[in-house]
Order: sequence, then C-alpha cells, then structure tokens
Amino acid sequence: MNSADESHSGFADLSRDALAVLVPELLLSGHLIDRSGMAHSIAAFGRDGMTQIAIEEWQVASPIYTRRMQRALNFTGETVETIFKGLQLDIGAPPQFMDFRYRVDDDHHGEFWLDHCGALADVEPMGEDYVRAMCHDIEDPTFDATALATNPHVQVRPIHRPPRVPADRHPVCAWTVVIDAAHVPPPIPPNFQTVSMSWAARTKLEPIDPSDAGSADYSGPLLSDLRFADFSRSALIRMADEVCLQHHLLTLGFLIAVGTRADADLTARIGRKQFAGIAGLTAERLCGALGLGDDDAALAQVLRLHPAWNPLPYTGVQVDRAEIGVRLRIPKRSGAVADRVWPSLVDAANLAPIEAIARGVNPRYAVHVISDTDEELAVGFLLAEKPFAEAGEVAITRFSTGAEFRFTDRGIPLPLTVI
Repeated sequence: MNSADESHSGFADLSRDALAVLVPELLLSGHLIDRSGMAHSIAAFGRDGMTQIAIEEWQVASPIYTRRMQRALNFTGETVETIFKGLQLDIGAPPQFMDFRYRVDDDHHGEFWLDHCGALADVEPMGEDYVRAMCHDIEDPTFDATALATNPHVQVRPIHRPPRVPADRHPVCAWTVVIDAAHVPPPIPPNFQTVSMSWAARTKLEPIDPSDAGSADYSGPLLSDLRFADFSRSALIRMADEVCLQHHLLTLGFLIAVGTRADADLTARIGRKQFAGIAGLTAERLCGALGLGDDDAALAQVLRLHPAWNPLPYTGVQVDRAEIGVRLRIPKRSGAVADRVWPSLVDAANLAPIEAIARGVNPRYAVHVISDTDEELAVGFLLAEKPFAEAGEVAITRFSTGAEFRFTDRGIPLPLTVI
C-alpha cells in the first residue's frame, strides 16, 4: 500500500496562474458529484431514499474535510468567521455557482445568504417536493454538520428559504449562524467514525511553503470572495490536493450510505455510474478551462489533474506518455483502494469511468487494457475512426446548470469586518 506521507503532488508542475483557474474548477466538480450520484440513488431508492443518502454522505464527510482545510490554510478557531472561511473552500459551496454572501456581527453571530444558487436552479424544474427535500430535509442537518467542525455549539437556522414565494424571490435563501453554549450538539452520525479513520481522512500532504510569493494561508480577515490568484503557488497546490480529498471523502460517505441499503454488487454498480458521470463532465471542463486540445498531450494532462486520481499520496496513480501513447497505471494497493473509493471501482472489466474521462477530451478515444497484474491495472488509449456516443451517466450529470457554468473575475475582494 502506498504510504500516506508521500509528499509529491500531481499539481506540482502547474503555474500559479493555471492553479488559480484549476482550484475553483475542482470545487465545482466536487459539488456536481451529487448531480450524478443522486440521480442513480433516486432510480434505486426513490426520492426519500436519495434524500437520506445525501444527508448521510455530507454529515460524515464535511466535518472531516473542513477541519483538514482549516489546518492546511491556518484559519483554525471556533468563531463564525472561521465557519464562513471554511464554506469558501468547500465543495458544498463552490464560488459563484453557489454564491454565498456573508455578514459577521461578532464572533458568535452572523448571517449568510445566496445571491445565486446553482443547486436550486437544477432542482426547481423538478418540482416543489424536490426543492423541499434539498432546501429543508438535506440542508438542516448538513449545514449544522459542516459548522460543527468549527464549534460544537453552533446552529444554522433559516430566515427564509425555497420554495420561493414569490417565485423570483431574491436572495434565494438566508440563514442565521449562532454559537451559544446552551445549544446542545446533535448526536454523532452513524459511520462518522469509519470515515474519520479512513485513509482519506488521515492522508498527509506537503506543507505550504511560507516563502513562496503570494498569500500562504487564510489567517487574515474574512474576504467577500476568494481571489485564488492572490494565493501562492504552494498554497494553491495544497488547496487542490485538499479539494480532491473532499471528492473522495464525499464519495466514501455516499458509498457507505448506499451500501446500507443495497448489496455489494448493486453498491458497486451505482458507484461506477456516479463515478462515470462526474468523471466525464469534469474532464471536459478541465480541458476547456485550461485551454487544452484534444490530443494525447491534452489527455495526459487531464488524467494527471483529474480529482479521481489525486492526491497522489492517496491514490498512487501514474500517468505516462511515450511514443506508444498515454498510459494510466492504477495500483491495486493504495489508500484509495483500501477505502474502496473511485480507483477501486475500475478493473479490466469495468472501464466506463476511464472511458468517460478520455472522451471528455476527445469523443474518439477508446480504452484498452495493457496489463492487469496483482500490482496494477494499466490501460492505454487509441483514437477510433468515429466518435463514441456520450455515456448516459455523463448526459445525466450534464443536466446541471454547472455543466456550462463559467467563473468571472470579480476584482479585488473586500474584507468583511465585524458590523
């Protein structure tokens, strides 16, 4: 098994400018995992089953990855400001797509509201029952779970929220955040301990170099928006690796929740569908955001940067490019395989997620097995004469407005001082 204390990063060769583009893309990719996974959960377990799976996955994953990001970026504490900083680096609240705005009254009181909610834009066409499931049933326990990573006595409560009355109400929702010692913490959710002891939760990543040009952490004031270009290259590499771990922790929570409702075979099938849907869309977005082409060089770069195969100390995945083309090597012993997340779901007979990634670069790519040993699965890529049809799993994920979402430059962010 790969050691959890290896220091190499798959993002180490990127420039600071490229990393500043990549990190928000990774945050959005993590959010869109559920646009893939929940569609298949509805098909298997109905709307109520999907709702419970969503609650359980976020409850066990978000406190763990929130604490990791706080430590990595040096903004630990027990205040409302710390909670809001964490949300700005959370796949549950990707910038601009989930346009959180914040107000801090004091260390124990604040509010946030959403000027735009991409998740609501996705769900409103499905009807009021789905809106209530997301904005009431799911948000109530999961907002608290995320905030509890900072303070066990916090409560996040709605001022107003969808269904919107009137239909164009703006902002779409607003919430209070109150820390009070009288608040009784909710019980620890089932399976939280399992996820907290996972390889993903315990993976060690390279520390940020404080001498690198740019901001090395987020210890300063809460900002209205994070402008990722202001962070150092070293900080952005660590952010990218941490956000990829958020993907895996959420997927681990998802697969555990599905596994309590299905046998191992059905759980794996649903997991592969979830993986293929988000994998293909993410590859396509990475290709576009970084201005890559549709050839082997672009494929190799997308494979190296894809959150499915990062961070390297967790997955151990290798991408080689030689005269024979691109080769993807997935070890059969790694933290990710031990946790039974995405890299464990592909084998010589189940290549659909890898095909989806390759076809996000060029729809003509076919995947073939080079070798399948006790140590690793190695696959290669060839161009077919004609493009393949888009996988149904990718088409389902493309339903989200996040598929075509574009980030904009909002200029210099403002510090949010206590009112």
